[in-house]
Amino acid sequence: MNPRLALLLTLPPLLWAGNAVLGRLMVGSISPLALNGLRWALAALLLLPLSWRLLKQTELLRQRWAYLALTGFLGMGCYNALQYQALRSSSALNVTLIAASLPVWMLAIGALLFGVRPQRRQLLGALLSLAGVALVIARGQLTSLAQVHFVSGDLLMLLAILSWALYSWLLARPPASMRGEQRPHWDWAETLMAQLLFGLVFAGGMAGAEQALGSPAPIAWGSGLALTLIYVAVGPSLIAYRCWGLGVAQAGPAVAAFFGNLTPVFAGLMSAALLGEWPQWYHGAALGLIAAGIWVSSRVSSRVSPKKA
Repeated sequence: MNPRLALLLTLPPLLWAGNAVLGRLMVGSISPLALNGLRWALAALLLLPLSWRLLKQTELLRQRWAYLALTGFLGMGCYNALQYQALRSSSALNVTLIAASLPVWMLAIGALLFGVRPQRRQLLGALLSLAGVALVIARGQLTSLAQVHFVSGDLLMLLAILSWALYSWLLARPPASMRGEQRPHWDWAETLMAQLLFGLVFAGGMAGAEQALGSPAPIAWGSGLALTLIYVAVGPSLIAYRCWGLGVAQAGPAVAAFFGNLTPVFAGLMSAALLGEWPQWYHGAALGLIAAGIWVSSRVSSRVSPKKA
Protein backbone atom coordinates (compact mmCIF):
# COMPACT_ATOMS: atom_id res chain seq x y z
CA MET A 1 0.00 0.00 0.00
CA ASN A 2 1.48 3.33 -1.07
CA PRO A 3 1.70 6.35 1.30
CA ARG A 4 -0.93 8.33 -0.63
CA LEU A 5 -3.54 5.58 -0.27
CA ALA A 6 -2.68 5.16 3.41
CA LEU A 7 -3.18 8.91 3.93
CA LEU A 8 -6.51 8.86 2.08
CA LEU A 9 -7.79 6.14 4.39
CA THR A 10 -6.32 7.62 7.59
CA LEU A 11 -7.73 11.14 7.27
CA PRO A 12 -11.42 10.07 7.46
CA PRO A 13 -11.03 8.21 10.81
CA LEU A 14 -9.17 11.21 12.23
CA LEU A 15 -11.88 13.62 11.13
CA TRP A 16 -14.69 11.28 12.20
CA ALA A 17 -13.10 10.94 15.63
CA GLY A 18 -13.42 14.71 16.01
CA ASN A 19 -17.02 14.39 14.85
CA ALA A 20 -17.77 11.82 17.57
CA VAL A 21 -16.12 13.88 20.30
CA LEU A 22 -17.95 17.05 19.28
CA GLY A 23 -21.20 15.11 18.91
CA ARG A 24 -20.93 14.07 22.56
CA LEU A 25 -20.10 17.63 23.61
CA MET A 26 -23.16 18.98 21.79
CA VAL A 27 -25.58 16.70 23.65
CA GLY A 28 -28.11 19.03 25.25
CA SER A 29 -27.41 21.85 22.81
CA ILE A 30 -29.05 20.38 19.69
CA SER A 31 -30.99 17.24 18.86
CA PRO A 32 -29.26 14.50 16.81
CA LEU A 33 -31.56 14.82 13.80
CA ALA A 34 -31.29 18.61 13.75
CA LEU A 35 -27.49 18.40 13.95
CA ASN A 36 -27.43 15.94 11.06
CA GLY A 37 -29.78 18.02 8.93
CA LEU A 38 -27.89 21.27 9.51
CA ARG A 39 -24.57 19.52 8.92
CA TRP A 40 -25.51 18.36 5.43
CA ALA A 41 -27.37 21.55 4.54
CA LEU A 42 -24.22 23.55 5.25
CA ALA A 43 -22.07 21.00 3.39
CA ALA A 44 -24.35 21.33 0.34
CA LEU A 45 -24.01 25.13 0.37
CA LEU A 46 -20.22 24.87 0.57
CA LEU A 47 -20.15 22.31 -2.25
CA LEU A 48 -22.53 24.21 -4.53
CA PRO A 49 -19.95 26.56 -6.15
CA LEU A 50 -17.99 23.48 -7.29
CA SER A 51 -20.96 21.43 -8.49
CA TRP A 52 -23.67 23.83 -9.67
CA ARG A 53 -23.56 22.42 -13.22
CA LEU A 54 -24.94 19.15 -11.86
CA LEU A 55 -28.27 20.82 -11.12
CA LYS A 56 -28.82 21.28 -14.87
CA GLN A 57 -28.31 17.56 -15.63
CA THR A 58 -31.76 16.46 -14.55
CA GLU A 59 -31.94 13.61 -17.06
CA LEU A 60 -28.73 11.99 -15.79
CA LEU A 61 -29.96 12.31 -12.23
CA ARG A 62 -33.35 10.84 -13.13
CA GLN A 63 -31.79 7.81 -14.83
CA ARG A 64 -29.63 7.06 -11.79
CA TRP A 65 -31.96 8.17 -9.02
CA ALA A 66 -32.29 4.73 -7.38
CA TYR A 67 -28.55 4.31 -6.78
CA LEU A 68 -28.05 7.93 -5.74
CA ALA A 69 -31.03 7.83 -3.40
CA LEU A 70 -29.80 4.63 -1.76
CA THR A 71 -26.25 5.89 -1.24
CA GLY A 72 -27.54 9.26 -0.03
CA PHE A 73 -29.89 7.57 2.41
CA LEU A 74 -27.30 5.14 3.78
CA GLY A 75 -24.26 7.41 3.89
CA MET A 76 -25.79 10.76 4.82
CA GLY A 77 -29.40 10.49 5.85
CA CYS A 78 -29.12 7.30 7.87
CA TYR A 79 -25.61 6.71 9.21
CA ASN A 80 -24.94 10.08 10.78
CA ALA A 81 -28.40 10.52 12.28
CA LEU A 82 -28.16 7.10 13.93
CA GLN A 83 -24.65 7.83 15.20
CA TYR A 84 -25.64 11.16 16.77
CA GLN A 85 -28.69 9.52 18.34
CA ALA A 86 -26.57 6.68 19.69
CA LEU A 87 -24.26 9.21 21.36
CA ARG A 88 -27.26 10.47 23.33
CA SER A 89 -28.75 7.16 24.40
CA SER A 90 -25.68 4.95 24.76
CA SER A 91 -22.35 5.21 26.51
CA ALA A 92 -19.23 6.23 24.63
CA LEU A 93 -17.70 2.86 25.54
CA ASN A 94 -20.51 0.89 23.93
CA VAL A 95 -20.62 3.07 20.81
CA THR A 96 -16.88 2.67 20.30
CA LEU A 97 -17.06 -1.08 20.84
CA ILE A 98 -19.81 -1.50 18.26
CA ALA A 99 -18.03 0.77 15.77
CA ALA A 100 -14.98 -1.48 16.10
CA SER A 101 -16.97 -4.33 14.55
CA LEU A 102 -17.02 -2.57 11.14
CA PRO A 103 -14.44 -4.89 9.47
CA VAL A 104 -16.51 -7.93 10.41
CA TRP A 105 -19.70 -6.49 8.93
CA MET A 106 -17.83 -5.27 5.86
CA LEU A 107 -16.54 -8.78 5.18
CA ALA A 108 -19.98 -10.28 5.86
CA ILE A 109 -21.82 -7.93 3.49
CA GLY A 110 -19.17 -8.47 0.82
CA ALA A 111 -19.67 -12.23 1.06
CA LEU A 112 -23.47 -12.21 1.25
CA LEU A 113 -24.38 -9.48 -1.23
CA PHE A 114 -21.40 -9.10 -3.54
CA GLY A 115 -19.95 -12.61 -3.71
CA VAL A 116 -16.55 -11.60 -2.30
CA ARG A 117 -15.40 -14.36 0.02
CA PRO A 118 -13.07 -13.19 2.82
CA GLN A 119 -9.53 -14.50 2.72
CA ARG A 120 -7.73 -15.95 5.73
CA ARG A 121 -5.45 -12.94 5.92
CA GLN A 122 -8.47 -10.64 6.03
CA LEU A 123 -9.93 -12.60 8.93
CA LEU A 124 -6.58 -12.50 10.73
CA GLY A 125 -6.36 -8.77 10.08
CA ALA A 126 -9.84 -8.32 11.54
CA LEU A 127 -8.84 -10.14 14.73
CA LEU A 128 -5.66 -8.06 15.12
CA SER A 129 -7.51 -4.81 14.51
CA LEU A 130 -10.34 -5.67 16.91
CA ALA A 131 -7.79 -6.65 19.55
CA GLY A 132 -6.20 -3.22 19.27
CA VAL A 133 -9.52 -1.44 19.67
CA ALA A 134 -10.45 -3.65 22.61
CA LEU A 135 -7.17 -2.73 24.28
CA VAL A 136 -8.01 0.98 24.06
CA ILE A 137 -11.58 0.45 25.25
CA ALA A 138 -10.39 -1.58 28.24
CA ARG A 139 -7.58 0.91 28.98
CA GLY A 140 -5.10 -1.94 29.05
CA GLN A 141 -7.22 -4.12 31.36
CA LEU A 142 -9.08 -6.57 29.13
CA THR A 143 -11.04 -8.00 32.08
CA SER A 144 -13.06 -4.77 32.17
CA LEU A 145 -14.71 -5.72 28.87
CA ALA A 146 -16.77 -8.32 30.74
CA GLN A 147 -18.46 -5.49 32.63
CA VAL A 148 -19.91 -3.86 29.52
CA HIS A 149 -23.73 -3.69 29.54
CA PHE A 150 -25.62 -3.02 26.31
CA VAL A 151 -28.69 -0.79 26.17
CA SER A 152 -31.32 0.02 23.56
CA GLY A 153 -29.22 2.80 22.05
CA ASP A 154 -26.57 0.28 21.05
CA LEU A 155 -28.95 -1.08 18.42
CA LEU A 156 -28.92 2.33 16.74
CA MET A 157 -25.12 2.24 16.45
CA LEU A 158 -25.24 -1.29 15.06
CA LEU A 159 -27.71 -0.14 12.41
CA ALA A 160 -25.41 2.82 11.67
CA ILE A 161 -22.42 0.52 11.14
CA LEU A 162 -24.44 -1.78 8.88
CA SER A 163 -25.59 1.17 6.78
CA TRP A 164 -22.02 2.44 6.45
CA ALA A 165 -20.72 -0.98 5.44
CA LEU A 166 -23.34 -1.28 2.69
CA TYR A 167 -22.68 2.32 1.58
CA SER A 168 -18.96 1.56 1.22
CA TRP A 169 -19.62 -1.53 -0.87
CA LEU A 170 -21.97 0.42 -3.13
CA LEU A 171 -19.17 2.91 -3.74
CA ALA A 172 -16.81 0.11 -4.78
CA ARG A 173 -19.39 -1.91 -6.72
CA PRO A 174 -21.78 0.58 -8.34
CA PRO A 175 -24.33 -0.47 -10.97
CA ALA A 176 -23.53 -0.43 -14.69
CA SER A 177 -24.97 3.09 -15.06
CA MET A 178 -22.25 4.44 -12.76
CA ARG A 179 -19.17 2.80 -14.26
CA GLY A 180 -17.43 2.31 -17.58
CA GLU A 181 -18.74 4.09 -20.65
CA GLN A 182 -22.10 4.77 -18.99
CA ARG A 183 -20.54 6.61 -16.07
CA PRO A 184 -21.48 10.31 -16.04
CA HIS A 185 -18.61 12.73 -16.56
CA TRP A 186 -18.88 14.11 -13.03
CA ASP A 187 -15.90 15.23 -11.01
CA TRP A 188 -15.65 14.41 -7.31
CA ALA A 189 -17.67 17.44 -6.21
CA GLU A 190 -20.51 16.67 -8.62
CA THR A 191 -20.52 12.98 -7.67
CA LEU A 192 -20.72 13.83 -3.97
CA MET A 193 -23.39 16.45 -4.61
CA ALA A 194 -25.44 13.92 -6.58
CA GLN A 195 -25.56 11.72 -3.48
CA LEU A 196 -26.03 14.70 -1.20
CA LEU A 197 -29.09 15.95 -3.11
CA PHE A 198 -30.92 12.78 -2.11
CA GLY A 199 -29.25 12.41 1.29
CA LEU A 200 -30.27 15.93 2.22
CA VAL A 201 -33.90 15.07 1.49
CA PHE A 202 -33.75 12.26 4.05
CA ALA A 203 -31.66 14.20 6.59
CA GLY A 204 -33.76 17.35 6.29
CA GLY A 205 -37.02 15.41 6.22
CA MET A 206 -36.23 13.54 9.42
CA ALA A 207 -35.13 16.75 11.16
CA GLY A 208 -38.32 18.51 10.06
CA ALA A 209 -40.49 15.60 11.18
CA GLU A 210 -38.79 15.66 14.57
CA GLN A 211 -39.56 19.34 14.97
CA ALA A 212 -43.16 18.92 13.81
CA LEU A 213 -44.11 15.67 15.54
CA GLY A 214 -41.74 15.46 18.48
CA SER A 215 -40.87 17.78 21.29
CA PRO A 216 -37.11 18.32 21.05
CA ALA A 217 -35.46 20.90 23.25
CA PRO A 218 -34.79 24.24 21.52
CA ILE A 219 -31.41 24.63 19.85
CA ALA A 220 -28.92 26.40 22.12
CA TRP A 221 -27.20 28.64 19.59
CA GLY A 222 -23.76 29.93 20.45
CA SER A 223 -20.19 30.11 19.21
CA GLY A 224 -19.50 26.52 20.26
CA LEU A 225 -22.37 25.13 18.21
CA ALA A 226 -21.52 27.36 15.23
CA LEU A 227 -17.90 26.17 15.19
CA THR A 228 -19.07 22.58 15.56
CA LEU A 229 -21.36 22.90 12.54
CA ILE A 230 -18.56 24.37 10.43
CA TYR A 231 -16.22 21.56 11.43
CA VAL A 232 -18.68 18.69 10.84
CA ALA A 233 -19.74 20.17 7.49
CA VAL A 234 -16.19 20.62 6.16
CA GLY A 235 -14.03 17.95 7.82
CA PRO A 236 -16.09 14.81 8.50
CA SER A 237 -18.40 15.55 5.55
CA LEU A 238 -16.67 17.01 2.49
CA ILE A 239 -13.02 16.12 3.12
CA ALA A 240 -13.60 12.75 4.77
CA TYR A 241 -16.19 11.54 2.25
CA ARG A 242 -13.95 12.57 -0.65
CA CYS A 243 -10.94 10.74 0.80
CA TRP A 244 -13.02 7.70 1.77
CA GLY A 245 -14.52 7.41 -1.72
CA LEU A 246 -11.08 7.49 -3.33
CA GLY A 247 -9.61 5.08 -0.80
CA VAL A 248 -12.45 2.58 -1.08
CA ALA A 249 -12.25 2.62 -4.88
CA GLN A 250 -8.53 1.81 -4.78
CA ALA A 251 -8.17 -0.50 -1.77
CA GLY A 252 -11.64 -2.01 -1.58
CA PRO A 253 -14.18 -1.67 1.26
CA ALA A 254 -12.89 -4.67 3.23
CA VAL A 255 -9.39 -3.22 3.58
CA ALA A 256 -10.72 0.32 4.15
CA ALA A 257 -12.75 -0.95 7.10
CA PHE A 258 -9.55 -1.72 9.01
CA PHE A 259 -8.56 1.94 8.77
CA GLY A 260 -11.97 2.75 10.21
CA ASN A 261 -10.81 1.10 13.42
CA LEU A 262 -8.43 4.02 13.90
CA THR A 263 -11.46 6.17 14.75
CA PRO A 264 -11.89 4.99 18.35
CA VAL A 265 -8.13 5.30 18.92
CA PHE A 266 -8.12 8.89 17.65
CA ALA A 267 -11.31 9.62 19.60
CA GLY A 268 -9.74 8.27 22.77
CA LEU A 269 -6.68 10.47 22.31
CA MET A 270 -8.83 13.54 21.62
CA SER A 271 -11.03 12.89 24.64
CA ALA A 272 -7.95 12.39 26.77
CA ALA A 273 -6.49 15.66 25.50
CA LEU A 274 -9.65 17.53 26.47
CA LEU A 275 -9.36 16.06 29.95
CA GLY A 276 -5.66 16.90 30.19
CA GLU A 277 -4.55 13.26 30.25
CA TRP A 278 -1.43 11.98 28.53
CA PRO A 279 -1.56 8.93 26.21
CA GLN A 280 -0.90 5.62 27.94
CA TRP A 281 1.11 2.57 26.87
CA TYR A 282 -1.97 0.81 25.55
CA HIS A 283 -2.61 3.56 22.98
CA GLY A 284 0.73 2.76 21.33
CA ALA A 285 0.11 -0.98 21.60
CA ALA A 286 -3.34 -0.59 20.04
CA LEU A 287 -1.95 1.43 17.15
CA GLY A 288 0.57 -1.36 16.56
CA LEU A 289 -2.13 -4.04 16.50
CA ILE A 290 -4.37 -2.02 14.19
CA ALA A 291 -1.44 -1.24 11.89
CA ALA A 292 -0.63 -4.96 11.79
CA GLY A 293 -4.23 -5.72 10.87
CA ILE A 294 -4.13 -3.14 8.09
CA TRP A 295 -0.84 -4.53 6.76
CA VAL A 296 -2.08 -8.12 6.78
CA SER A 297 -5.38 -7.28 5.08
CA SER A 298 -3.80 -4.96 2.48
CA ARG A 299 -1.63 -7.83 1.23
CA VAL A 300 -4.85 -9.47 0.09
CA SER A 301 -6.13 -6.40 -1.72
CA SER A 302 -3.26 -6.46 -4.21
CA ARG A 303 -4.48 -9.84 -5.44
CA VAL A 304 -8.25 -9.50 -4.92
CA SER A 305 -9.09 -5.90 -5.72
CA PRO A 306 -12.65 -4.64 -6.28
CA LYS A 307 -13.84 -3.04 -9.45
CA LYS A 308 -13.37 0.69 -9.36
CA ALA A 309 -16.37 2.96 -9.43
